[in-house]
Amino acid sequence: MREAAYIWMDGELVPWGEARVHVLTHALHYGTAVFEGTRVFATPDGPAVFRLEEHLARLVRSARMIGLPLPYSVDELRAATLETVAANGHADCYIRHLAHRGFGEMGIAARRCPTVVSVATWEWPPLLGTSGVRLMTSSWRRNDHRVVPVAAKATGPYLNSVLAKDEAMAAGYDEAVLLNAAGHVSECTGANLFVVRDGRLLTPPPGAGALDGITQDTLERLAADLGVPAVRQDLMRTDLYAADEILLCGTGAGVVHVTAVDGRELGGPGPVTQKLADAYDAVTHGRDDRHRDWLTPVPASGGPARSAARPHDPASDLVSRA
Repeated sequence: MREAAYIWMDGELVPWGEARVHVLTHALHYGTAVFEGTRVFATPDGPAVFRLEEHLARLVRSARMIGLPLPYSVDELRAATLETVAANGHADCYIRHLAHRGFGEMGIAARRCPTVVSVATWEWPPLLGTSGVRLMTSSWRRNDHRVVPVAAKATGPYLNSVLAKDEAMAAGYDEAVLLNAAGHVSECTGANLFVVRDGRLLTPPPGAGALDGITQDTLERLAADLGVPAVRQDLMRTDLYAADEILLCGTGAGVVHVTAVDGRELGGPGPVTQKLADAYDAVTHGRDDRHRDWLTPVPASGGPARSAARPHDPASDLVSRA
């Protein structure tokens, strides 16, 4: 991970090393935070954020689901995002939006803890590489929607993914797939999953415990462009073993093929996976005019300055960076 120059925190750009939070931050103890992972891609017209509007809309929905008040509007968050990318001079990078309960009081109750919002950017290659992924079925089950709001991209429930990822890597695999309480395939630790069988693209529905992925939605739309039927349906573990192809997708992962599941070999990327990977590369890098509206151009940097977003109470700013 390569550090950038600035991180946006509560209305201003601060040097990377000064973007600090208090040790008694509520979210650090209780997981009361929501986040988004978004990417900037190099295009012929300069860097552009891919599907920024959808990511910000999901951030707002996630905050509402866990009862976290957001002190900034979508317009303000958009401006902060573009300002941060421009100030850091990125042509291609990852963006992490984070809204968390800060330091106010200790204990489960969070109402007196202010919401701290930050936008960080850094250069980050695809998290699962590009040469294929060896997948194992985790012994851990995916979070259940009756226990936590799985539709929210919240930090607390991600312990589930951390445990599954560690288990897979300790066993010599690259990634884990989690089943839900009913035994249906849900998703991987940080990516949605697609099965290709008989020319159709199959992916678990949100009801299976999977996050409703923006990259997942992108691939379904690109599949329609290519004439590949895409269906959301429950999948069993054996559906993975019987698949012609399996691919994973996510903002951090991009589009990557699965080479094996639980020791059952699949080999290199199949034809459907390759077509989708090529189409995704074209649309994210501005080579597909049909989906230019998915790209938000990053303006040239005017240098670090106070953001147009409204500042918080000064006391809140002090404790958030104490």
